Amino acid sequence: MNLEEFLDYMATKPKIDGNSEIYEMFHKLAQEALKITAELNNKYHSEDEIIEIFSKLTNKKIDSTFRLFPPFYTDCGKNITIGKNVFINACCKFQDQGGITIGDGCLIGHNVVIATVNHDFNPQNRASMEVKPVTIGNNVWIGSSSIILPGVTIEDGAIIAAGSVVTKNVPKNTIVAGNPARIKREIQQ
Repeated sequence: MNLEEFLDYMATKPKIDGNSEIYEMFHKLAQEALKITAELNNKYHSEDEIIEIFSKLTNKKIDSTFRLFPPFYTDCGKNITIGKNVFINACCKFQDQGGITIGDGCLIGHNVVIATVNHDFNPQNRASMEVKPVTIGNNVWIGSSSIILPGVTIEDGAIIAAGSVVTKNVPKNTIVAGNPARIKREIQQ
């Protein structure tokens, strides 16, 4: 299985059997991501070097306006898409096999976790997984130590308060907070 086949599978077939070829590809991509993030996280890099390393990690051209404060962790990397003028703060963890799309102008705080994979609830099938993409619109601010769960869409202009656990879609220009995150108010423009 090659990377293109993997990404196509992730986009069209959300169930992954724990004994399948696709499951093995999870592990192969994880090893590549560990190698690249070790390079990123274990010495100083200029902004240009970080962009180059992140482009290698995602296998996509990353815009020159991208900023990241390492360390950064992912167990795949190849299913992350980043817009322009995005800032990711230190110690974020992206589980991106199901796909993470981050729009232009987003700010992602310290220790944010974005997950796209769940294990099967049945103990006999626990190694099997289900993937659901996470989509983050333009000009979203995700506060420190927030967790975004699989299948969530955060629409343009939303704010996720620090420490929130986002289990459902977040409407445009709203502030959500809590566990689970709930709408606290709309943002007036």
